[in-house]
Amino acid sequence: MRVITGTARGRRLGELEGMETRPTTDRVKEAMFSILQFDLEGRRVLDLFAGTGQLGIECLSRGAAQAVFVDRRADAVKLIRENLKVTELTDRARVVAGDSMEYLKSLREHFDIVLLDPPYAAGLLEPAIEHLTTFDILNPHGIIVAEHPAERTLPPVCAPYRIHRTYRYGKIGLTVIHRAANEEIGEQHP
Repeated sequence: MRVITGTARGRRLGELEGMETRPTTDRVKEAMFSILQFDLEGRRVLDLFAGTGQLGIECLSRGAAQAVFVDRRADAVKLIRENLKVTELTDRARVVAGDSMEYLKSLREHFDIVLLDPPYAAGLLEPAIEHLTTFDILNPHGIIVAEHPAERTLPPVCAPYRIHRTYRYGKIGLTVIHRAANEEIGEQHP
């Protein structure tokens, strides 16, 4: 695994051993950052179910202002910190050791971009999206990018959120959810 582009371009990231963590493939990661390329500069990013931290690190490398990484596994948290040191991005990152869903329940801050790539079989993707949208954790014009099995269709989301598009890359799907601006919400609900 390497950082694709930006200030940490080409830096090799450490990987977790075992089969519990499934890193995002290069093809899907390139597609994801093609989708996000104009939305990263100066933004606050939440990398939930962070694993190795590769997605949040890619955001920081491409100009995101800050990233928060959340993972429950101690070995993952340690590796994220090591990968941040290797890429020299520690100063704009915060690593949280703990359950991602519990983190969402206690969240008191807002983000511009949320990256979701939970273990596919854990059943956490839909509850995470529901919590993010119900408690309106994104700033206006915020974006959620969710990675999931291609055959899975995500349920509809409530305003001010909308599913923008789902992309397919072989067996993997990426669903992009946008949050409307506050002015647009006012126009929809007089």
